[in-house]
Amino acid sequence: MADAEDVARRGSPGADESLTQLALSSPQWPIRAACLRLLAEHFLSEPQTPRSIAAGIHDPVDWVAFTSIQLVQQHRLWIAVEELVRVSGWPSRFMRPGYLRKPVGCGAAFAKRALIHIFGTVDPAELRRREDDYIESLLANVRTAPAPASRDRHRDVLLIPGGTFAAGAPGVGGNPFNLDDTDNPARSVHLDPYYVDRKAVTNERYRNFLRDVDGSTAFDHPEQTARTDHEPSHWHDLRFSAPDLPVVGVDWYDAWAFAQWAGGSLPSEDQWEKAARGNDGRTYPWGNEYDPDRVNDVARAFGRQPADIDEWEELLVNASASDFPPAPVVAVDALPAGASPLGALQMSGNVWEITRTNYFSREDMDPFFRARSPREFMHRRDAFHVIRGGAWTSPAPCLATHYRGRDLITDRHSEIGFRCMYPVL
Repeated sequence: MADAEDVARRGSPGADESLTQLALSSPQWPIRAACLRLLAEHFLSEPQTPRSIAAGIHDPVDWVAFTSIQLVQQHRLWIAVEELVRVSGWPSRFMRPGYLRKPVGCGAAFAKRALIHIFGTVDPAELRRREDDYIESLLANVRTAPAPASRDRHRDVLLIPGGTFAAGAPGVGGNPFNLDDTDNPARSVHLDPYYVDRKAVTNERYRNFLRDVDGSTAFDHPEQTARTDHEPSHWHDLRFSAPDLPVVGVDWYDAWAFAQWAGGSLPSEDQWEKAARGNDGRTYPWGNEYDPDRVNDVARAFGRQPADIDEWEELLVNASASDFPPAPVVAVDALPAGASPLGALQMSGNVWEITRTNYFSREDMDPFFRARSPREFMHRRDAFHVIRGGAWTSPAPCLATHYRGRDLITDRHSEIGFRCMYPVL
């Protein structure tokens, strides 16, 4: 990386092309992020640089994406508006009074802040006018343009009895964070019995998977996008890599392959919800009243409880890769008082958990993106899976057992892990 910095500062011929190539394709995400910063610092006037920075918004590692979004905001790069909108939607919508949203965490907060800065107003009506002008300019340009056998079926599992449970909740919205909880209506759901991991998959267990698979593709999803391995993006970050911490920095395909290797599968969102709340429809795994002592939420991780969405987003936006909480996640068996009625640990907080359910169709995920890049499918509903349980960046509404989050199938975040379910044979 020192060589890249020296090349950038000396302005060597082809330096911008070299940095662009590294920013887009280096296997080491800190190098990708550093190259984006060097491009913005030394080569912003080059035609390709703004496009490269905008492309970084969809990097599968969240810290690279956050770097891109911050650079886009700092330099007011209009070329990135379309990419930001794919992350958070149009600003005239999320700035409407009372608008209910579905942010997962830092990425949505960064994207929202950048869009408001680029458009230069917070007034919804004026934002809509400026958005229309922007879209009209785009249309004008268009008009004028010419493996080995599975052998680690984990034994630290819980039997979830078959039968009917109270799923969902009467969504009311109106919480201080404007988080949309209206898409999981109260209903009765019948499930056959199954087993579920008592704890989220740990770094230690995931390391066993990598060691055993040793580069084999035997457990990969048949439509998995091109990659070299299943190594987590945050594997070498000491804040997230201790053996007893939940594995993070994995995408849906990584989790799917692990579950196949372990002899199970990812849970459906209904299976996840029943394991989290039991049969009685409780709001949190431990009961109906929120108790911050039982959960690793945003207040525990940051040492401060945000009162509303503005304070929450300010907390997330002002944090960076270097000064985030030194210990954002806790061990998977910490906080046992927050266990579900059936004994599952940390099904609220710490890390969101991946399910096999498509967010929009509510059916099992059926991806077909093997030959495509994330830029090509990130706007497709087929590409978003349900995540459940909230994370160390989440306030209380996200931590309810009925709350549905979503994420792109190829994204890797420090806020998202998983656990597996297993059939009753």
